Amino acid sequence: MNEVVKFLKENPVQYFATVGLDGKAKARPFQFMIEEGGKLYFCTNNEKDVYAEIQKNPYVEVTVASPKFAWIRLNGKVVFSKDLEIKKKVIESSGLVKKLYQTAENPIFEIFYLDGAKAVISDFSGNPPKEYNL
Repeated sequence: MNEVVKFLKENPVQYFATVGLDGKAKARPFQFMIEEGGKLYFCTNNEKDVYAEIQKNPYVEVTVASPKFAWIRLNGKVVFSKDLEIKKKVIESSGLVKKLYQTAENPIFEIFYLDGAKAVISDFSGNPPKEYNL
């Protein structure tokens, strides 16, 4: 878990892939927020297309590459949470999120984690990829 969190924090603009409402693949920049209780949390706005997409099909994948040509693929099933304490931690973890939503009680502010998450970190070293079940 620690290596996955470290990789995501060191490469903060990840790409989040969903199945669009039109049935076609969609990817957009996203950002990992925090790890809490062994879960990797992200956030979004419940008025965005991405929210509707993951309501319809909760299986997603996140990827990002480092400047040294290592990359991670992280996938799992989105589970939304109403946990106000974790929402507060997410708000405090990011100046951008705090600017967008101001408070954890904002009705459009949503947090979620990936259930059954699997991460694979790979590179061009010739070594086998590192796999993590989170």
